[in-house]
Amino acid sequence: MKTSVKATLIAIAVAIVLLIVGIVFAINQRAAAPEPQAGEKLQTVRTDSHVLDQGGADAVTVVEFLDFECEACGAFYPIVEELRETYAGDITYVVRYFPLPGHINSTQAALAAEAAAQQDRFEDMYHRLFETQAQWGEGSEETPEVFRAFAEDLGLDMDAYDAAIADPATLQRVESDKADGEKLGVSSTPSFFIDGEAVVLQEWDDLEQAIEKAVNG
Repeated sequence: MKTSVKATLIAIAVAIVLLIVGIVFAINQRAAAPEPQAGEKLQTVRTDSHVLDQGGADAVTVVEFLDFECEACGAFYPIVEELRETYAGDITYVVRYFPLPGHINSTQAALAAEAAAQQDRFEDMYHRLFETQAQWGEGSEETPEVFRAFAEDLGLDMDAYDAAIADPATLQRVESDKADGEKLGVSSTPSFFIDGEAVVLQEWDDLEQAIEKAVNG
């Protein structure tokens, strides 16, 4: 067995958040996925999906549908990062957008990440958004200027960033991820898929166990 991620959960704050949001998440996960239309192929990964880690030829594909403003996603972020390190080379890790309507800035954050992706800086923005979530999350109004400041701090081409944010195609790219997620039965975040199969999270280490089982057979 590879190094466990249990050390991550020593942090009391993370454990408390997981306890609270995990209950809601587990309930939502029990909902049945909608049936696809005749001839329709459900997509966990598309050619334009953002790949954080590219594994080898036999790598297991792990897909996360996330909302950058979601507290549960923020709580899973350090766990995911440790899993990415633990299983480096054994997994291909893919991130897809699933902004939830109850989070005022979730779509703005996804737009910022997609605009950064157009400059090959998706992962840098991905880290910045989760590391600063407590500063901008749970607001009462959209704050695109906050995310623009992140882009400036990251040294992005701001003319290109502004153009990407204003381009309807950028929003369409975010919405296409969400549409795929809805077809797959995603109703809450984070939602994980391993080689196309949904991971049901009922215990805090279910994701680790599912990855280990898939990697080791």
